[in-house]
Amino acid sequence: MTTENDRLAAALRELRARTALSLAALSERSPYSKSSWERYLNGKSLPPRQAVQELCRLANEPDGRLLALWEIAESGWSGRAASPAPAPAPAAEEPQPRKSPPPAATGRPRRRRGRLMAVLVCAYAVIVGGLALVYFLLPDRQAPADEPLSDSAPYSLAPQCHGASCEGRDPMRLICGIGPDTLTTFRTATGAHVELRYSEKCGATWARVWGARIGDLVEVTAAGPTRDVRIKDTADTETYVYTQMTAAGPGGTVRACFRPTAADGERECVEARVG
Repeated sequence: MTTENDRLAAALRELRARTALSLAALSERSPYSKSSWERYLNGKSLPPRQAVQELCRLANEPDGRLLALWEIAESGWSGRAASPAPAPAPAAEEPQPRKSPPPAATGRPRRRRGRLMAVLVCAYAVIVGGLALVYFLLPDRQAPADEPLSDSAPYSLAPQCHGASCEGRDPMRLICGIGPDTLTTFRTATGAHVELRYSEKCGATWARVWGARIGDLVEVTAAGPTRDVRIKDTADTETYVYTQMTAAGPGGTVRACFRPTAADGERECVEARVG
C-alpha cells in the first residue's frame, strides 16, 4: 500500500530538486509549513492535492501527470483504514464530567449514552490501529530513497558524483537533477515523450520518458554502457520515469532509443551532441 505514495514522494522530490529551494523557502512561497513539506517529500504523509499543484507551479511544471499520480496514491492511502466504522464525533461532543449529574428519570438516556461511548471507543481503536500499522510499515520502504530530508541539507548542495563515478546511478539522489540541460525531446509514434537530459556539473546524461505504456523500454547510450528503464505499471504511465546516468562530456554524442511493448512497434532513436 505504500508503493504509490513512494512514487508520488519521489516525483515531488524531483520537482523540489529542480526548484533548488530549501524547505524554509518552500514554506515561504506556499501555504504549507516547513515541517509539512518535510513529511510530504519523505512520504511520511500524503500531501494535499493543492500542495502538489503548488510545487508544480514553483517548478514551472504542468500538474496533470503529478495530479494523476496523486489520485493513485490517495486511493491507496485512504484504503489503509478501510472500515465501515463511523467517523468519531467531534471532541466537543464528548461527555464532560459534572460535579452533580441530575438523576435520570428513566434508564433510556443512560443506555443511549452507553451506546455512543461504545461507538466512539470502537472508532478510536480502528484509527489508532491504522496509525500503528502505518507507523510500522513506513520504515520498510526501500532505502536510500527514504532518507530523511532536512532544511540544513537542501538540494542546492553540490552534486555527489562526476563522470565515471555517476555511471549507473540515480540522477535525482546524486543531486544531478538540478537545472540540467535538455539536449533534445521527441514524441514517439505511440504518443510517449522522451527527453535526453545532461548535467554539466555531473558530467553525465540520462533519458526520461512520460506518457508511455506498460512494457515500453527507454535506453540511453553515450561513451559507456547502455542504461535503460522499463515502464512497469500504471503508476509509471502517469509520471516521469528516468534511466540511470551514463558518463558524457562536451562534444560527445548521446543516443536515446524507445522500444514500444507492442509486437509490431518499431524502435525509434534520436541523437544529440553535448555542449
